[in-house]
Amino acid sequence: MLHGFLPSLLQGALLTLGVALLSLIVAMVLGLIGCFAKLSRQRWLRWPAQWYTTVIRGVPDLVLVLLVFYGGQVLVNDLATWLGYEDYIDVDPFVAGVLTIGFIFGAYLTEAFRGAYLAVPPGQREAGLAFGMSPWQVSWRIQLPQMMRHALPGVSNNWLVLIKSTAIVSVIGLNDLMKRGSDAAGATKEPFVFFLAVGLIYLAFTTLSELVFNWAEKKLAIGVRRGVL
Repeated sequence: MLHGFLPSLLQGALLTLGVALLSLIVAMVLGLIGCFAKLSRQRWLRWPAQWYTTVIRGVPDLVLVLLVFYGGQVLVNDLATWLGYEDYIDVDPFVAGVLTIGFIFGAYLTEAFRGAYLAVPPGQREAGLAFGMSPWQVSWRIQLPQMMRHALPGVSNNWLVLIKSTAIVSVIGLNDLMKRGSDAAGATKEPFVFFLAVGLIYLAFTTLSELVFNWAEKKLAIGVRRGVL
């Protein structure tokens, strides 16, 4: 089947999934940091977060991947030389891909989380404080759970785009699904067959993801009436 390249494609698919999941974790951490920085009253926190979301969302993903991988490699080696380390340091394409994609989608999730936070009625925070809860307890027990429920559609949408965007890491030499499909297409001279197979695997990932997010949305919506904030 597929001229014996199916196991190779499946290995690439697992690597792609690993890149996507780790990138999502990085993106969510950066998204939460960026969200609360943009909501802060401190200008020195708001301005870097604003620049982060504006610049990253305005530069193509492929350009950022190349900048981080090649530019980062030069920067790391220059820094190592300055510190007296003489051996050349190769930046791992897997690490570079995860950090770059996570950094990119952190900007998108910053806006998703910010919108979700603002969707929580401020009266609920005031009510929690009136009942004697500390600001931390109000944030952890009242605001954060509702914020995540509001943010879930945005997270879901960004995850679907993110998992497809992992295809760009093939340009920095990572043997992901796209790279293995391209190599197989070149070896067999049947690009349509292998790129179709790659597309179907990505489609399987996104379809399964939608089912998981639909389940999560229903679980988080338990006890919440539609149309009521």
